[in-house]
Amino acid sequence: MKTIGLLGGMSWESTASYYKAINEGVKEVLGGLHSAKICLYSVDFDEIEKLQHSGCWEETGKILSQAAQSVEAGGADFILICTNTMHKVSEEVQSSISIPLVHIADATAEKLVTDGIKRVGLLGTKFTMEQGFYKNRVSEKYGIEVIVPNDQDQDTIHQVIYNELCLGEINDESREKYLEIISNLYSKGADAVILGCTEIALLVEQQHTSIPLYDTTQIHAAQAVKLAISQSST
Repeated sequence: MKTIGLLGGMSWESTASYYKAINEGVKEVLGGLHSAKICLYSVDFDEIEKLQHSGCWEETGKILSQAAQSVEAGGADFILICTNTMHKVSEEVQSSISIPLVHIADATAEKLVTDGIKRVGLLGTKFTMEQGFYKNRVSEKYGIEVIVPNDQDQDTIHQVIYNELCLGEINDESREKYLEIISNLYSKGADAVILGCTEIALLVEQQHTSIPLYDTTQIHAAQAVKLAISQSST
């Protein structure tokens, strides 16, 4: 079994979901007492968050690159950044290590292609929804049209992520706001909606709506399991 490298702590709430999903996935496939081989580096999110909102992305890239080097030194065979937003610096992180980085947008888009999704809505931090590092990758590399909420809805989504979900707060009122935004994207022609922030699935699950949702945490974790157990019989 290959060792999975994780860059987590952004926030630790969703990193815990990764850890659980990966171990459950390995157990489901291999059975018995099997669990995943994981090397985890969890950063201090307060430091990262301040740099994000100050626009100091180069500094965040340095922090994650150093963390990735530690994970590689710890024996990881490949690495995942356990957050959508920080894939803004994925190229810098990848260039700092010799093991593969499994990109969350690629894993998600490949699932969308398999399911025949041609037009998808995207929820996430404002960084993810506004900037092109994520949605352009999905559209240009995989031919899937990506639509995002209006500015006001983006503000709502962003504030709930940082002020509630990253602090472990789950509020019904916020869930209703999210579901309304998801419905608006569907009415604009989205075939499905990407939960493009790893915390969003803590608030909104498929059971809350009939509109197809793509949980990036679960998709990314499933890809890690697939890679870890490939050509493995132990």
